[in-house]
Amino acid sequence: MASVTQQQIQKFHKDGFLVLEQFFSAEECDSMRSQIQRIIAEMEVPPHCRTAFSTKQEEQVQEQGSSDYFLTSGDKIRFFFEKGVLDEKGNFLIPKEKSISKIGHALHAYDPVFKQITHSPKVQELGRKLGLERPVVVQSMYIFKQPGIGGEVTPHQDASFLHTEPLGRVLGFWIALEDATQENGCLWFIPGSHTNGINRRMVRAASGASTCIEFVGSEPAYDDKQFIPLPISKGGLILIHGEVVHKSELNSSESSRHVFTFHVMEAKGTTWSKENWLQPTPELPFPSLYT
Repeated sequence: MASVTQQQIQKFHKDGFLVLEQFFSAEECDSMRSQIQRIIAEMEVPPHCRTAFSTKQEEQVQEQGSSDYFLTSGDKIRFFFEKGVLDEKGNFLIPKEKSISKIGHALHAYDPVFKQITHSPKVQELGRKLGLERPVVVQSMYIFKQPGIGGEVTPHQDASFLHTEPLGRVLGFWIALEDATQENGCLWFIPGSHTNGINRRMVRAASGASTCIEFVGSEPAYDDKQFIPLPISKGGLILIHGEVVHKSELNSSESSRHVFTFHVMEAKGTTWSKENWLQPTPELPFPSLYT
């Protein structure tokens, strides 16, 4: 992997994202894929926790909001499923390894393979090149984007879910473990859209409310023509500014699009919102990226 140049870092600040091809080796990608297969093989899913994952607002409030399983997943390794994979009784209609949407949100803390990748020397070096002084890891996810059913992710900004004061302190690292193409659901971005603040926030609802989370503000209707696709090969890394608008389409292809992604916050001079769904816990304070 070539070292990141100042020119590339300037491009990141201008666009709000940066594509770094071949950042991780094929072996590193395969080690993450094998590890996730082991985790799935051992997965026990309590029926009441079989929460389908959705990004559409009403469903999100209804399904995740009523679900403690999601809200308390920040310091655990938990499983979230695609829609339509369970019958009314909560039994799988298709094999469980093909029905899972994502695993989150503390793989970086509790799994040795994902921990090693998150804190790998090249990630730490990249953090230093970006000028991060006290970066901490706030969450991680393994995303499957299953063939044929991997759902779309509607346009959003990560800072809607991971809010800080000031803004601009959250950064996503998105690692393609297989080629991500326009057919299997690569990411699409609006270049430069990270400079206008955020449009909505997902917050913890007041105690006693019927849902655990609610949205403040709303996502505007974005012009489809403003989005550009970012296909990337296996091992590639996309850096994602917390306020850049991005999305991915439904995966209607025959191939999956596995990704490991984690979010880092510059903790120096930054306040993590007490209203975020994700909170550090005594068991898992946000670990430093630098080891």
